[in-house]
Amino acid sequence: MGQLEDMAMFVRIVDAGSITKAAEQLDIAKSAVSRRLKNLESRLNCQLLSRTTRHSTLTDVGRQYYQQACGILNEVDRLNEHVSGVQTQLEGTLKLTAPLSFGLLHLNDIIHKFSQRHPQLSFELDFSDRQVDLIEQGYEMAIRIGELQDSSYQARRLMPIRYVLCASPAYLDNMGIPKTIEDLQDHYFLHYGRGKQNDLVLTDADGRKHQVSTTSKMRANNGDFLVSMALKGHGIAHLPTFLMVDALANKALIPLLPQYELATLNAYAVYPKSRFLSQRCRLLIDFIIEQIGETPYWNHLA
Repeated sequence: MGQLEDMAMFVRIVDAGSITKAAEQLDIAKSAVSRRLKNLESRLNCQLLSRTTRHSTLTDVGRQYYQQACGILNEVDRLNEHVSGVQTQLEGTLKLTAPLSFGLLHLNDIIHKFSQRHPQLSFELDFSDRQVDLIEQGYEMAIRIGELQDSSYQARRLMPIRYVLCASPAYLDNMGIPKTIEDLQDHYFLHYGRGKQNDLVLTDADGRKHQVSTTSKMRANNGDFLVSMALKGHGIAHLPTFLMVDALANKALIPLLPQYELATLNAYAVYPKSRFLSQRCRLLIDFIIEQIGETPYWNHLA
């Protein structure tokens, strides 16, 4: 192995948080990773990591080496891509994490088509609503919905995520169709998330915002479950339209108060700032935007 490979191994150890995790991500023996680190330190004649039985920390010189190594490796990636060109057949493994329901409903065909274009490319996909630490878990990028909080990530906007209020015909027959904001206070709601916030903010045609306090009948951290409960007549769902595309299309759920708008979020592709975004990730992001567009197909039904 050359010096660049040892440098990349060191960066992987730091990003993963330990030699053990780096070995797991690379699917090689821990002893091999440890040996490569020792060889690098011997070549440099300095200690990059201070290691104990419990954890490892960067030394001062290790921190400097890590920062500059990231820059060098990124420049090597850029150079290789510039020389090889974007038409080169993609290879390797693309590790991606995305929200569970969004991934299963709307990334299925996209990944299928992208894989057909690049048959030498492998995928490792994590469909989960949990916030995965990309660096620690070894993922190249994530798709996330909502406001981004972690400043250690870079992001590229993919598409808007609209929300809608809707309920089943059976529920509306029983409870009545809300015609005004005030009517909502007489209805039961199905809320996403674990918090206790039940307020809704609706914007009228003049741009005025109206805050409404609602009564929660059910709360869950899975949108598919809440759609199912809405279909069974348990209340009004406040959910993104991408979850309800089929139910809205066949009128199993009816949109409510269309004269008002709910807050719109965004979906983003996010990746660590310390990493040059690989060609395979950049092309996948472009492909997702190309396939879905600024006006996603599921928004036409709400």
